[in-house]
Amino acid sequence: MANWWRSLGHAFWAVDRALGGQRRPTRFQKWVARHPVKAGLYVAAPVTLFFLLLSPDGEQAENLLVAVLFGLFLGLVFGLTAASERLRQRRLKRLGIWDGS
Repeated sequence: MANWWRSLGHAFWAVDRALGGQRRPTRFQKWVARHPVKAGLYVAAPVTLFFLLLSPDGEQAENLLVAVLFGLFLGLVFGLTAASERLRQRRLKRLGIWDGS
């Protein structure tokens, strides 16, 4: 089982390198890596409000539930992306590509 996870990790980092993952992080990427929960909330709140504004007046409770769930889902996706950015930056420091400043 451990070999399967290790090969999955190697595949992830190979894709990351192919997409330019060896470059220094931008200022925004540094902020997002430091604050993954805030990044998720800053995405979730406007998306939720947007869906609430677009919803018809008929079934308000169902529309509220769908808007909140969709906002939370997008917030979770962006939060996990921010957490993976934190891992990428940690890897850059470990490899000596970036000094963390």
